[in-house]
Amino acid sequence: MSRSYSLLVVVLFSFVFQVQGQTSKFRKAVDSLFIDHNPENYSLRLFSNYKVKRFKISNEDFKTRYVPKNRYGVGVGVANSKVLLDLAINIKNGKEEVTNRFDAQGTIILKKRNYLNAYLQIYNGFNVKNDFGKPKEFRFDIKSRTLGFNHLYTFTDIEFSYSLLKAGLPTKNKDVYITGGVGSFVMFDYFDSDESIFPENISLYFDDVHNIKRYSGRALGLLTGVMGAFILPENMIATCNLMPGIAIVRNRVTLEDGNHNSSTPMLYKLDASVALSYSVKRYYINLMYETGIYANSLNFGHNYKFNLSMAKLSFGYKLNR
Repeated sequence: MSRSYSLLVVVLFSFVFQVQGQTSKFRKAVDSLFIDHNPENYSLRLFSNYKVKRFKISNEDFKTRYVPKNRYGVGVGVANSKVLLDLAINIKNGKEEVTNRFDAQGTIILKKRNYLNAYLQIYNGFNVKNDFGKPKEFRFDIKSRTLGFNHLYTFTDIEFSYSLLKAGLPTKNKDVYITGGVGSFVMFDYFDSDESIFPENISLYFDDVHNIKRYSGRALGLLTGVMGAFILPENMIATCNLMPGIAIVRNRVTLEDGNHNSSTPMLYKLDASVALSYSVKRYYINLMYETGIYANSLNFGHNYKFNLSMAKLSFGYKLNR
């Protein structure tokens, strides 16, 4: 009996030590990725931003655009050499016609050669615009959901961190930083409405898809990219990233009568970002613009395109300097 008890104690202690070992590894990973132990790297930020997810359906002669409202925001944040956290309040104009939205994007660099980017957009309510003279119309019932993930593996170490620039902590070991790589991406995109996504006054311009009610697309593809930073005079730094990609996308289009059509066309995308930063001992100012353009076909001679864009102007104050 005592032997069994002793064996049980040994097993329990072994299990506890294994759990503690895994917990220790997890804490070390979190610490290396997110915790900055140098208080001089911390800063407080004020910023204004512009965020939008818009999409377009077009044929050879006409196009209809779906654009959300209240696209501007203001907020505060905190930054260090590893993490930048910004919280914004969406500015609404006080009218009833507003877009309810959630828009999140994040980027991280792992082990110096893995550039990872993820985004999630949830939008309810769009302005419906056209290029053939019909009045625009706001539709509360049009909803859009987009979820995506990009991974770029670079051929050389990413010597210049984009997050450092945004945190007002750029490195200046040399005048030009350029690296490139290859990777992959996945994307899910969806929109729907209570009735046809085209208002009655413009549905006749889109013969075969005039009564489209719902769309979903799932894409898996390859991308390539170039990332660069350039040290300028007067404590300024400019950056530019370009990441084109191509994918197979599985489309499903549902009409008002319940019929649906599936297809597997190609999807083409281009992600681009530019930024300019000015940094001195206690302060920094950043201006950046990012956009992602995705295009594919809905069949019947109609094309579908959407883009995700963000612009931000930030003013930061460095602590403990």
